[in-house]
Amino acid sequence: METKEGIKFNIEQERHKLHKMKQRYRDFNHPKVLRQSIVLDELINQYNRFLLKENKPIA
Repeated sequence: METKEGIKFNIEQERHKLHKMKQRYRDFNHPKVLRQSIVLDELINQYNRFLLKENKPIA
């Protein structure tokens, strides 16, 4: 199971890759940049789900 800190670390790594790709291809619509954006979105969604579970009251 991923930890919150592990997911945050992965998000930062993938965000860095996205920025480098944007600089390289100079276009957010380039297919490789779009794919990387999806990878980052999935990690952010994973992190948000983790937070929801963590903060969900036991009832």
